[in-house]
Amino acid sequence: MQRITITIDDDLLKTLDLTMQRRGYASRSEAVRDMVREAGAREPDLPENSSCVATLGYVYDHETRALAQRLTRTAHDHHDLAVASLHVHLDHESCMEISVLKGTVAAVRSLADMLTAQRGVRHAKLHLVPVQVSESRHGHGERLTTHKHVHA
Repeated sequence: MQRITITIDDDLLKTLDLTMQRRGYASRSEAVRDMVREAGAREPDLPENSSCVATLGYVYDHETRALAQRLTRTAHDHHDLAVASLHVHLDHESCMEISVLKGTVAAVRSLADMLTAQRGVRHAKLHLVPVQVSESRHGHGERLTTHKHVHA
């Protein structure tokens, strides 16, 4: 077993301690181990080159130095993965972003990690949905067209 040291702000430590008490953990270490296990179980074990659609939601502190610009630059650098996004002002300091993404599992996870690992980003959640992509030719009204379809 390895011993690690983490730095955690007071509010997050309070959350950890409350979770620990509520679930009856004997130690912070056991609580953190279980949380890491839960996080691992929530992420589906999909092949990195398989196709997916995803939602990525996170809250961030827009007062964190240049964070909004870094997030926007990262999203623009990966515009090929973005289907749509929603930006919500929660209060004077916090914003929520919700993005719909489409691409390979590896590319979507990589973008999510780049965005949510930034200092000032909180409450991040990536939800991956495996899909099959097919191309077909069929009619839409009076015209025939060939395009891709995503099947969840």
